[in-house]
Order: sequence, then structure tokens, then C-alpha cells
Amino acid sequence: MKTTTALLAASLVLGLAGAAQAQDFQPKAAGVKMLNVRVTSVDPEAGDPITTLSGAATGLTAEVNADVMPTIGLSYFFTDNIAVEVIAGTTKHTVKAQGPGTDVKVKETWVLPPVVALQYHFAPAGKISPYVGAGVNYMLFYSDSDKNGFHLDIDDGVGFALQAGVDIATVGPWSANLDVKKIYFETDATDTTSGLKSKVSLDPWVVSAGFGYKF
Repeated sequence: MKTTTALLAASLVLGLAGAAQAQDFQPKAAGVKMLNVRVTSVDPEAGDPITTLSGAATGLTAEVNADVMPTIGLSYFFTDNIAVEVIAGTTKHTVKAQGPGTDVKVKETWVLPPVVALQYHFAPAGKISPYVGAGVNYMLFYSDSDKNGFHLDIDDGVGFALQAGVDIATVGPWSANLDVKKIYFETDATDTTSGLKSKVSLDPWVVSAGFGYKF
């Protein structure tokens, strides 16, 4: 997990700890719906080698920067403990080719990576209720802009997600939330002009913090 992701998580943990002192909260329960509005850091790992179409090494790697954006999540509780959450948001990323003496922008692109996760919530009647989840996501790249003479084609596709988080009840239906997801997603990126290609394992850490409302 990179520096921006770790700092976001650490700063929000302090705020969530203070929120746990509040009284008179609404517990999680079957039939409850919960809307979470979060600030989210999407931090891809990438770093895969760039090759020619024939597979020859170029000495370059594909790097993708992190971004921070607002996201929303909507959960429905089938039982007190089991819920499904749909998470949506969009982030903007810059793809670079990096290597010895090389640091070149290749593309800027927006990514829409909705996630659907099945969750298990521990201690649903408690003020502090951690949860874990697993699900699928779809990476959709759009509104892209090629840079420095490149013409990079990035394939959309399906990935898998693991999730862990905690809800801290505050007052009434309100709660504070800290959520961490690891998304496993691999795509093909090919420059249609030069023939350079890379199989990019983005595998981003998605770290979020915000507030929830039960209804």
C-alpha cells in the first residue's frame, strides 16, 4: 500500500475512533438499507514490463498513478449479518512508460470500476461493527487522451475484489465508515502505432473513509 493510501487511512482512523463515543444509534438489521458516501484513494500497483508484439523486452515498465475521488456505496441487509453492497465511483489515471532515462506520459484515462460485494457483518447490534466481503468488479476505461504520439488501447474487463471494513455508529441512523478493498484485475494494453504492448496487472488498493446513513 503506497504512501497516499496509508496516510488517508491513518488520518480517518483517528476521526472514526472519536465517533465511537456517541450514544443512541440504530443497529444493522435485516431489511435495512445503508448508503455510504466516502472519500476514496485508488492506488494501482502496475509496474509490468512493456514488450514488442513479438515479446522482445524493451526495458520499460507500465506505471499508473493513484487518484482520490468521492464514491458511494449502497448496501442491503438480507439478514442482520449478511448484506450485499454496490460501490460506484470514477477516478482519473495517467499511464507512463518508465525505464532507464525514460519517463514518458502515454495516456490519461478515466476509469469506472463498479464493485458488487457480498458481505458478512460482525456484531451488527454493536457500535463498532467490522465486516468482510468478496465480489466482482468491471473496469471500464473512458474519456481517454493519448500523449506524446502514442495510441494506447486498454481493454475493459472483469476483476475480483476482497473487502474489509468497519462501521462505527454515531447518532441515530448515522455511522462513520472505513473500508479497504483489494481489486485483482489484469488487462492488455497495446500501442496500435508502435506495436508495443504490456499485460498490466493493475491490482489497485482501494481505501475509503466516510459516513453512512441507514434507512
